[in-house]
Amino acid sequence: MLMPSLGSSAQELEYNMELGVLAGGSFYMGDANYTALFKETSILGGVMARYNINPRMVVKGNLAIGKIKGSTEGNDNVFPDNGICHFNRNVYELGGQFEYNFFAYGTGAGYKDSHRMTPYILLGAGLAFVPKPAEHVIALSLPIGIGVKYKLAERLNIGAEWTMRFTTSDKLDVSTSNGLQLNNPYEIKGRGLKNKDSYSWLFAYISYDLFPKYRKCNN
Repeated sequence: MLMPSLGSSAQELEYNMELGVLAGGSFYMGDANYTALFKETSILGGVMARYNINPRMVVKGNLAIGKIKGSTEGNDNVFPDNGICHFNRNVYELGGQFEYNFFAYGTGAGYKDSHRMTPYILLGAGLAFVPKPAEHVIALSLPIGIGVKYKLAERLNIGAEWTMRFTTSDKLDVSTSNGLQLNNPYEIKGRGLKNKDSYSWLFAYISYDLFPKYRKCNN
């Protein structure tokens, strides 16, 4: 009589969480820069954690700091009194996002036909804190973006991600209480996200899987 194999090859091990670090670049878009992507890109770093709902759906949290800077010098727009403004600030963000993988993500073993690499899309919300020099700014951050991840080993992941992070504040580019103010310089009020500042993150990350969950083999 032949006994069925109960080896680990009969099932694919999944993990509940990932912990990782991220590093890359951050840039600003607002009154001093309406259209130029990656203009005056500065450094970004932080930590991240993922909770894997299933191989396609993920909830992620991040705590990161990115620098933004800009200038109106040489800008095509004419500001009141021909004023010129320079700013350089740090943005601290605590946020969460929902990610959807285009392919089931895993090592490729088991019955789920998972893939070692997958692109994904994300949408989320967070809290952005921008400290002085001019004034403290606390705003809602609304990220939307794309990414790609690759399972380098059974428990090791690498990836890259690009997001635009829209905010509810028009004061990210205010760094002085004197001279030209980029907080509504034309005195045109906007509702919601209209006429508000945003920032963008482009980064790479590495993460490690934690807390394995065992499931029955359905082969």
